[in-house]
Amino acid sequence: MMLRRWSSGSGARSTGLRPELEERARELAGHGYYVLVPDLYYRHGPAPVFELPEHIGEEIRPAVIGRLMPLIEAHTTDRVLRDADAYLRFLTARPEVGAGPVAAIGYCMGAPLAVRTAAAHPDQVAAVAGFHPGFLVTDAPDSPHRLVAKPAAEVHLGLAVEDMSPEAVDELNHALDAAGVRYTIEIYPGTVHGFTMSDTDAFSPSGTKRHWDRLLPLLARTLGNG
Repeated sequence: MMLRRWSSGSGARSTGLRPELEERARELAGHGYYVLVPDLYYRHGPAPVFELPEHIGEEIRPAVIGRLMPLIEAHTTDRVLRDADAYLRFLTARPEVGAGPVAAIGYCMGAPLAVRTAAAHPDQVAAVAGFHPGFLVTDAPDSPHRLVAKPAAEVHLGLAVEDMSPEAVDELNHALDAAGVRYTIEIYPGTVHGFTMSDTDAFSPSGTKRHWDRLLPLLARTLGNG
């Protein structure tokens, strides 16, 4: 997701694959932000690329992930950056969108995309938020944690209990400290991966409330109150 202040009014532009994310966008828009939810898999056909059940239970989650992984693997860094350029151009061209910086928010694999966007556009992205993130610390030369010296954004990462190993969290902390980035990394108690998604068995009301309690003040500090 990318957010920017509205020049007036409130609302959302949403092209996500899941009603869950569309509802998230509407809620953010209710706070006065213009919200763009990109369809990450548009290269593979019109949304939805494949139908998702209304509720993703643990018994079908492996099959859903299995179908998603080829699409995720095809979403290369080059594609991520080209798409981010297009999203930012779109936002800056909209007459109803207020002037000023943007925020990039990612859930699961969206978190590293948000970090990459902020690193590529430090003059435009003022806030990065990632919740139950994946693939932030990898062995790749362009792993997101190796890019954190570039963003000027304030960062919040809300982790489920087993999202990252202690060693990976330490490595990410060291990278952010070395870069002088203003950030918080927090493990949300009693949560599992996907805790903000109410259409899954992973959903945690308390974890989701904590997510809003961290996200909305971050946006207010960096973008204004909407």
